[in-house]
Amino acid sequence: MMKKILFSILALLAGCQSVSTTQPGAVGVERKQKMLVSSATVHRSAEKAYAQLIGEAQQKGQLNRDAAQLQRVRAIASRLIPQTGAFRPDAPGWRWEVNVITSKDVNAWCMPGGKIAFYTGLIERLQASDAEVAAVMGHEIAHALREHGRERASQAMARGIGIAVVGAALGVSGGAQDLTQMVLDLTFNLPNSRTDEVEADRIGVELAARGGFDPRAALSLWEKMSKTGSSQGPNFLSTHPSHASRISDLRGYSERVMPLYEAARAKH
Repeated sequence: MMKKILFSILALLAGCQSVSTTQPGAVGVERKQKMLVSSATVHRSAEKAYAQLIGEAQQKGQLNRDAAQLQRVRAIASRLIPQTGAFRPDAPGWRWEVNVITSKDVNAWCMPGGKIAFYTGLIERLQASDAEVAAVMGHEIAHALREHGRERASQAMARGIGIAVVGAALGVSGGAQDLTQMVLDLTFNLPNSRTDEVEADRIGVELAARGGFDPRAALSLWEKMSKTGSSQGPNFLSTHPSHASRISDLRGYSERVMPLYEAARAKH
């Protein structure tokens, strides 16, 4: 049995791939990531997690209650989603979903594979402009494009490698893995790393610019968010980086993508 477990450990480690999930874009995000779990597995689990959350919101009467608000959020998404092709050609063809949940929480997220939810608290409490909504949405979409959830799931699996290989030794195949609960934890409970947040900030402003939204709205949005005093907010408010460094970085990269914004505006 010990030999079988050792073989399983070696096989699992051999399956760890260093990948480039996205093209660098104008903002130049080029970091390679180590993955231990497949995109297909994570996307399937994300679909289950999303369906669970949307079903719960529907049962509580919190799903898409304001038709005009839903139309507004989906219209913004319809301008950003096609721009994801600048970073990865498969992304525009994902099974995208966009819904609005009635809640006082100042929150929004995008699960792996393009499963988006916006909370009314973010829109109403911040009186967010379309460009500011696009700033949040671009940031959250960027996490999905970079597959930060898959990367963090891979890191969690690596840390729990003993459990994984015992399961493998007992005949539980990797394809049978259900990461639904892990996806929920990554979406709601576990903060993103500093690196993930910086990457999402930079890609987010480029997506907004390419969609014809002023990327500088990320700055005004951040200022509004930092004044809410809310303990519950979008992932881009979680712990890192510092306020000053984030503002400085967003200012620099929003200026970098201004030509993309001007070109997109000229088309409308």
